[in-house]
Amino acid sequence: MDAGNSSRRQFLVGSVSGLSSVWLQLHWPAILAAEVHARQAVESGRVAFEFFSREQAAVVEAAAAQIIPSDSRPGAREAGVIHFIDRALTSFDRDKQGIYTEGLLALQRKVQEMFPGNDNFSGLSSQQQIRLLTAIENTEFFEQVRVHTIMGFLAKPSYGGNQDQVGWKAIGFEDRMTYVSPFGYYDREFRKNQK
Repeated sequence: MDAGNSSRRQFLVGSVSGLSSVWLQLHWPAILAAEVHARQAVESGRVAFEFFSREQAAVVEAAAAQIIPSDSRPGAREAGVIHFIDRALTSFDRDKQGIYTEGLLALQRKVQEMFPGNDNFSGLSSQQQIRLLTAIENTEFFEQVRVHTIMGFLAKPSYGGNQDQVGWKAIGFEDRMTYVSPFGYYDREFRKNQK
C-alpha cells in the first residue's frame, strides 16, 4: 500500500475484507452443506428441523417473511429460507444458536408485552409483526435473522434456499454459464484504440 495514498480507513476496510474472505473460505463447505440440506428439505416436503422446534421454525419463518415479504413476487417463505437457517445453525453458524435461543424467548416476551393476550409471533397480523420487528430491529437476534434470511434468499438454488430462483429473479440475476460482454468498449480496449 502506497503510504501517500493510504489512510486508516483504507487499511481497516482492507483488513475487514480480508477477514471476511478468510471466514467465508473456512466456512464454505458448511455453507454449501446447509444449502444442500435446505434444498432437499423443501423438495421432499419434509417438515422436520434439526435445530428449531416446529413452533420456533414458524416464528423465524414469519420474521423472515417480513424481512423479505411476498408481494407481486415470492418472498423468503417461498424461497424456503427457514430450512437454510435451520441447517446453518447446526453447521457453519453453530455458534449463533444462543442468539436464536435467547432471541426467540425475548421475542415471545415482547409479543406478550406489546400485544397482551397473544403469545405467538407467527399468530400476529402482518402489521403487528412489523411493529414488533421494528421495536427489536437493533438487537443481535434481529440482525442475525436478517443476515440468514438474505443468505437463504440469494443462495444458489441447487444448494437450497432461493427455491425456483426467486431471489435471483427479484434482483434481475440470470444464471448463465457464460456471459456476453455488453455492447461497446471496455476502458482498456478504449485506451488501446486511442494510442
